[in-house]
Amino acid sequence: MRILNKYIAKQIIVGYILISCSLLAMLWLTQSLRFVEMVTRQGLPVYLFAQMTSLLMPRIFNVLSPIALFVAVFFVYNRMIADRELVIMQSAGVSPWKNARAPFILGILLSLFNVYIMNVGIPYSEQKFRELEWRVQNNLTQSVFREGEFTSLKNGLTVFIDKHEGDGSVTGIFVSDESKPDIKVTLTAEKGRLFQTDKGSRILFINGVRQEIDKKTNKFNMLAFNRYSAEFNSGGGTKQKDQSVREKSFWELINAADDKTLTAAEMRKNIVEGHRRILYPFFNLVLAMLACTGLLICNFNRRGQTKIIAAEVICMILIIGADLALTNLAGRFILFLPVMYVNCILPLLICIYLLLCYNPFYFHRFTRKERSK
Repeated sequence: MRILNKYIAKQIIVGYILISCSLLAMLWLTQSLRFVEMVTRQGLPVYLFAQMTSLLMPRIFNVLSPIALFVAVFFVYNRMIADRELVIMQSAGVSPWKNARAPFILGILLSLFNVYIMNVGIPYSEQKFRELEWRVQNNLTQSVFREGEFTSLKNGLTVFIDKHEGDGSVTGIFVSDESKPDIKVTLTAEKGRLFQTDKGSRILFINGVRQEIDKKTNKFNMLAFNRYSAEFNSGGGTKQKDQSVREKSFWELINAADDKTLTAAEMRKNIVEGHRRILYPFFNLVLAMLACTGLLICNFNRRGQTKIIAAEVICMILIIGADLALTNLAGRFILFLPVMYVNCILPLLICIYLLLCYNPFYFHRFTRKERSK
């Protein structure tokens, strides 16, 4: 039996990896389109673009993992039926439960791995992603400005930098500030440095000239300086963004009722998210067992298993759809929280019961009697 389980598990793992990588690649491409504007308009470097999009992968992987495992298990067992491998195993007296051990074990392992991803990987990646997104959108950093190019920011600033030095300073700075509708300010300097403070981004100008024009009175002012510091926020955001639900730890979510800063709706949302971090990963096990149960307990049909395939796919869609619907309902009415567990546990128990209690010899004898009648 160990050889049989290793044989089935190896095929499922290979299929799971291929399907997961394919789906992740497609969804990564669609998600990366959100940041194309940052690359084209703000001059975001490629390495920052890749870093931001890669931080979205844990969240996407967690959603795709149960579906990828369902497809992999389904494909492997359907192929084994088509090649008559499963028929030979059943004829040799191998029970459906023994044939289902490989997806059962893989489902448990992937469920535990996804628990780790949801409670450690996703909070960490979400925190890093939000920090990086805020820094790119709201702060002036050296990575935003390219040498010898004009960079237009969202708050009416246009910045030109001639060269980045190795020590972090820049030479040949030109800044056009039109953030105020009635006043236009132009700053030029030989050297400068960009740095961050608690209030936002600042630029230190060295040996330059500040020119100001009042558009209403047409009054012109000019100031030559040795050192001049100015604050420039590209988005006008605060230093830190509020912590999202995905960034919080499991204990913070479960104990959200003790947090007096949350509203009633936010408290329910946090509690539901905390329970879902434990519940959703086990859909890997549920869908893995669902994918193999129908093919293992039903009779072999030379014309194919079209009805079984359609039934199992419909059941998978209903289970995942019910989970999404119940999650939204539980966020509004906390009484639906136990129903979320029923939606996960009940299909698993039904699959295990059918695999353990199904007697192929009795079933075939019963069907022959019915056909003779």
